[in-house]
Amino acid sequence: MSALAFALVIAAAVAHASWNVIAHGVSRAGAPFLWWGAVGGTAVWIGVIPFTGGLGTDDALAFLWGVGVSAVLHVVYMAVLQKGYREGNLSTVYATARGTGPFLSVIVAVLLLGERPSPIALVGVAFVIAGVVAIGLVDRGRSAGRRGIDLGLVFGMLTGVMIAVYTIWDANAVRAWSLSPVAFMVGTMALEIPFYTLAVGRRWGAVRALWTTQWRRIVAFSILSPLSYILVLTAIQIAPVALVAPLREVSVVLVSLFGVFVLRESRPGWRIGSSIVVAVGIVLLAL
Repeated sequence: MSALAFALVIAAAVAHASWNVIAHGVSRAGAPFLWWGAVGGTAVWIGVIPFTGGLGTDDALAFLWGVGVSAVLHVVYMAVLQKGYREGNLSTVYATARGTGPFLSVIVAVLLLGERPSPIALVGVAFVIAGVVAIGLVDRGRSAGRRGIDLGLVFGMLTGVMIAVYTIWDANAVRAWSLSPVAFMVGTMALEIPFYTLAVGRRWGAVRALWTTQWRRIVAFSILSPLSYILVLTAIQIAPVALVAPLREVSVVLVSLFGVFVLRESRPGWRIGSSIVVAVGIVLLAL
């Protein structure tokens, strides 16, 4: 992976981890938070489009097709993820999704996009995915396996499938149609607003209350969450998806280390050890 692509993905991971830390707890508000995220992200970043190459293409139809499909995929991804959090153990869903998504992305990128990462890069990918899954499973409840089929694993894998699907679609769209990552992200968020408006329903009091009490965190999310994915989309234009998709999961490690050293969460040895595994993978990917 080139030094520029590597730096972009690491910066994306830092931005992603930062909004997760800042918005910790608030993101569980569900549809009201997702609505504010889409509206806020669109409002913050739409003014940047003219300074970042506009749409990146003169083919408006291609742009609308790209962001339209992406918006649907991201909304479905979020719906599956939220359903998983209601039905299964949170850490199980998160770990399974964050491991399955990059793994499937690598396979699809190799089979459909014709990417050919080096053997040492693939070893790095394996280390990153293994470490991320280990971090996610550190808090898995002991009762998870007593119900027969673990719904956390089922919805975690479904979420991972959606991560892979939107990653491959977005990568192919920005590459094939030369779309600007900023415009693509803004277009996607703007088209998500109607879906989240329907999800909010009549709970506009909750939407207003969330802004009143958490507007600072909403603003931080509106800046950092789109930024993290814009950086990923930029990296995808110059580096293989098979390497970018797993490396972006470094954000999971950063949040985990925050939990160890700031929140004093349980089993710090496991968390740090898993982070070291990811760090080895990062080094291999950087070679």
